[in-house]
Amino acid sequence: MELSEKAKNLKLGVYEHFKGMKVEVIGVGFDSENLKEMVVYRELSDNNLWVRPIEMFLENIEKDGEIKPRFKYLN
Repeated sequence: MELSEKAKNLKLGVYEHFKGMKVEVIGVGFDSENLKEMVVYRELSDNNLWVRPIEMFLENIEKDGEIKPRFKYLN
């Protein structure tokens, strides 16, 4: 399987979720059932691992009337 351009361009490192939680993106994998690209990340406060579809990870959301990224790259 080859990664999409979105996945190839996703920076590894620390991001902040719009609700304030900090996470570290580890990489991009594939859902074994439908082969969708999934961002693999860990929550820095407790080291739990999470996955989220790349489209959702990269999307903008509206909060308090303001449009912002769901996850903002920090470093």
